[in-house]
Amino acid sequence: MVTKRHRDTVEFRSRRYPLVKFLRASVSLCAILWIGIIWLMGCVRQTPNSIEVASAAVTMPAERATESNESWPLARGNVLADGVAKTKLPEKLEVAWKVTIDKGAFDGTPVIADGVVYLGDMDGMVYAWKLADGSEIWKRKFESGFIASPSLRDSLLYVADMDGKLYALDRKTGEPKWTFAAEGEIDNGVNFWKDLLLFGSQDSKLYCLKADSGELVWKLAIQDQIRCMPTVVGDRSFVAGCDSTLHIIDLNEGKEAAAVPIEAPTGVTSAVLGDNVYFGTEGGAFFAVNWKEAKVTWKAEDKGSPQPYRSAPAVQEGIVVVGSRSRRVEAYDPQTGTELWTFATKQRIDSSPVIVGDRVFVGAADGRLYGLELKTGKQVWEYQATGGFTGSPAVANGKLVIATDRGVVYCFGAK
Repeated sequence: MVTKRHRDTVEFRSRRYPLVKFLRASVSLCAILWIGIIWLMGCVRQTPNSIEVASAAVTMPAERATESNESWPLARGNVLADGVAKTKLPEKLEVAWKVTIDKGAFDGTPVIADGVVYLGDMDGMVYAWKLADGSEIWKRKFESGFIASPSLRDSLLYVADMDGKLYALDRKTGEPKWTFAAEGEIDNGVNFWKDLLLFGSQDSKLYCLKADSGELVWKLAIQDQIRCMPTVVGDRSFVAGCDSTLHIIDLNEGKEAAAVPIEAPTGVTSAVLGDNVYFGTEGGAFFAVNWKEAKVTWKAEDKGSPQPYRSAPAVQEGIVVVGSRSRRVEAYDPQTGTELWTFATKQRIDSSPVIVGDRVFVGAADGRLYGLELKTGKQVWEYQATGGFTGSPAVANGKLVIATDRGVVYCFGAK
């Protein structure tokens, strides 16, 4: 099965859009060609900072909470993408259930709400399982595969495929309610602002749609691909792009409010804590940027042989934690950038950490799922899974759910 992990064996190079359908066909043959197809990754040039407005009159009611201790509605937990769980996990984690999809491969992070787990796979199937026991509620087949994590809100599940189509599905049945087509592959999930949704595409555009109908409100083009989920705080959104720039977007206007150079491209979803937004780059630097002042607060770099960051950070007061391709989990003081601790892993970390109480959980490319003491980085738990992790943990209702690139979904909790 071809996954993002295989694509990442090459550099962050240019992927041309005419290849998308060919690549999708290749995914269908992956049962035969377990290793063989490597995706080209990179940045296709577009007109900078152009804006197209489709609808000027949009009713925007007050923002609603999209998270609780019983839900994990977005890949990074909430609109701030801070990767912090609202629930507690048992002191001793055990496998509560697992589901194995024959010839399957998962690249994204599950979402959870109302006792249901949702996730799409590389073969184009979207699944809904019961959180209690992993039994299947429904599944629905689509033409193209999914590497983007789903997002959910109210009665709809939003999933975007490798052909650039965004689907809004009925959460109870999986039936499509509407579809919107971007002009390039969609690599990450949607985020929400008021009654609108936001997502980026390899066509270098940030899209804003009405969440209930898929009607285009506006789209904003930057100079290169957008692979991250746009982070939202107040009326601002943050997009760290392949154009080596952090874009600060005014959501009321659908225009760029400010831009901060970040020296290298990135596809990482940024996390917000207070006035700072945190993310790493392909150049091996980890940034804290003050989004109100549009300037770098601090930057951490490996002075040896820097490796890219493909892991999104988890951040809360006093600590920011991130995985690195240099085979480390790293923790920094979010205000000063002082290194608090590092933990060495046996393989690279592309999966993003999740903070749960006094522990942090993160998956590695070799299928090890680590539990670390948040304060010190000391290992307190480990599980060896079948396959490797690119997707990240989803934590809700006392359970942790994560899926591997070999098609296995694990649920950990009290047995």
